[in-house]
Amino acid sequence: MPRVTRETYIDAPRARVFDLARHVEAHVATMPNETASGATGLLGPGDVVTFRAPQFGFPFELTAEIVAFDRPRRFRDEQVSGVFGSLSHDHEFEAREGGTLMRDDVRFEMPFAPLGRVGTPIARRRLEHLIEYHAEALKRVAESDEWRRFLDG
Repeated sequence: MPRVTRETYIDAPRARVFDLARHVEAHVATMPNETASGATGLLGPGDVVTFRAPQFGFPFELTAEIVAFDRPRRFRDEQVSGVFGSLSHDHEFEAREGGTLMRDDVRFEMPFAPLGRVGTPIARRRLEHLIEYHAEALKRVAESDEWRRFLDG
């Protein structure tokens, strides 16, 4: 199964980073041209949210459910419906002296196998870009006072 992984050190407490990563409006604010429906605020076990964003000039929609949750250590969301054959995203948060190591681990499959495998390299590159963009934006929010827009402190 194709996989995209990334580690990002964030100079902020683990609980803050964890909560920002599961906050719908914070997610939308840290992704390019994205909207969300179905949930607001902090996501928890069993919550379902739909994200929409244009990709390659076409509308892209992915509905995900929080299927594993261990605050503030990790959570997993999995695609309920969307353009992938399957997609699972593990978010892990490790407390480090003075901050947090955030790990993203995304596993996905393209639809219409074996024909879908042709699109796997393109999907992997796009997911790598989106994960990097989001991680850097989340880092900027968590390390500044901007996090207060989303969390009560």
